[in-house]
Amino acid sequence: MSAPDGSPVGAERSIGQLFASATTELSALVHDEIALAKAQLKQDVKRGATSGGAFSLAGAVLVFSLPMLNFALAYGIRTWSDWNLAICFLLSFAANVLVAAALALIGVAFAKKAKKSKGPQKVAASMKETAGVLQKAKPHPRSESAPELEDRAPAAIEAVARSSS
Repeated sequence: MSAPDGSPVGAERSIGQLFASATTELSALVHDEIALAKAQLKQDVKRGATSGGAFSLAGAVLVFSLPMLNFALAYGIRTWSDWNLAICFLLSFAANVLVAAALALIGVAFAKKAKKSKGPQKVAASMKETAGVLQKAKPHPRSESAPELEDRAPAAIEAVARSSS
């Protein structure tokens, strides 16, 4: 088993390696949070587009189908019954209004789902929480007498320089 930077677990890593590993992991975390925000925003846009499409279809049904459907349905009702032609036209119009109302209800349902979605807000709150935790993080206290750290300082600087290039 090995650490994310490829060094074996249990082996002491230099400060530069630790810093490089922490930087890589923090960068990956930020990229993952951005990807999550994009995915949730895409889902919200899709719901909004579905809602708009349903409303558009409702309007199109009322506008384009009324003349043709009204005449066909009214004359069909007139053929099956001996009612007045005006009543037959009113019944055909009522049928068209019912279809348009059903499509409008579908549009309202999708619009409410899109409005209730809090995807980007959740991600923003999570990112703020992560930033707050990182700001409050304190370095590990070091002992006053640590000559072994002074001996490793040039090697640590070289490791950081190699990892950043």
